[in-house]
Amino acid sequence: MTTIANAILALDSTAQISTISDDLNEIIWHDGNPNGITVEQITAKQAELQTAYDNDYARKRLAEYPSIDELVVALWEGVVEERMAAVTSLEGKRQAVKAKYPK
Repeated sequence: MTTIANAILALDSTAQISTISDDLNEIIWHDGNPNGITVEQITAKQAELQTAYDNDYARKRLAEYPSIDELVVALWEGVVEERMAAVTSLEGKRQAVKAKYPK
């Protein structure tokens, strides 16, 4: 979940705030809220940021791509040992992740 602080800073990067919890009624404005940011603006920005996070295909792909270790082993087997099965298998995994999370 996107925090209140993240939403406020996305609305005003110079805002000076602190929060005790993620409660909209407990925002402490150290700068007096000079831009008059409203609760409605904060909740709308939170929803926007959360949607962007949820739809971030690159983040989702990264979590499911084969590991660097798998890549190194596949490349070693393909280049040095001339066994392309590992490379082909790795590429199949990569393509499956790309198909699952398209751009």
